[in-house]
Amino acid sequence: MAKQISKPDKTSMVIDRKKAAEAKKILGTKTLAETVDRSLDEVVRLAARRRLLERIEKSKTGGIGPTPEELRRLREP
Repeated sequence: MAKQISKPDKTSMVIDRKKAAEAKKILGTKTLAETVDRSLDEVVRLAARRRLLERIEKSKTGGIGPTPEELRRLREP
């Protein structure tokens, strides 16, 4: 649910109505403001998922977190 937009948050922009309608349908939103807000949320979440995948790909073991050797070292007294 999009939050109520206050006057200082308002802006004017040109929006491709076909893209907005498609995004509205995909997101299940009712208003243009809600569609834009939810779309921005999706972009932020997508970036977080990409960062996580990059961490996994860079990992020696193909996963995130300590390697088995690091775990053994951490558990030693």
